[in-house]
Amino acid sequence: MPTNNFPRRGPRSGPRVTLRDLMSTDFDAVHSFASDPAVVQWSTWGPNTPEETRSFLDGAVAEAAAPERPGFTLAVTVDGEVVGTAAVWTTSPADRNGELGYTLAKDAWGQGIGTETAGLLLDHAFDTVGLERVEATCHPDNTGSVRVLEKNGFRFEGRLRGHKSVNGQRRDSLLFAALRIDRMPLRSEPEPDRLAAGPSASQQ
Repeated sequence: MPTNNFPRRGPRSGPRVTLRDLMSTDFDAVHSFASDPAVVQWSTWGPNTPEETRSFLDGAVAEAAAPERPGFTLAVTVDGEVVGTAAVWTTSPADRNGELGYTLAKDAWGQGIGTETAGLLLDHAFDTVGLERVEATCHPDNTGSVRVLEKNGFRFEGRLRGHKSVNGQRRDSLLFAALRIDRMPLRSEPEPDRLAAGPSASQQ
């Protein structure tokens, strides 16, 4: 399975969004939304403390430096400004299966940035990482994330009962998946979305 190192290929860009590796100097931008209760309302992590955000960034920087990269935890940038984070990782190398997720600052909601971000991640998962199937899960009430996934060709596959443990309580998730053979192309002008929050604890 391909293990291409993302920095050697350069950033992946769409009409407005560019995905690049996270850097330690991104702390202030990332912590501003990772510590926002509204941003993480549907997540299994957060709001972050400064120490948790620093640990997240340190992990992303170490990941990018690994000879055989286990995943891609990236900065979502618009006009050079970090407005979110996004990740894609392999869950089964043998089956070429993976998962993706994303988190955006409130100022980036409702502009189609989430839709474009998810499309770029999916392209990266298929074209660079070499995956054949990519899954994404979200909170059942996160209708914005549902729309983002559907616009990018993800199909609803079911409700995972008691899928996550959050503050000692079991929580359901909705499961979506996209296959290389049936994925939809990214829209050149994404429709506005109301992306609420990112994926799962694995991103933070």
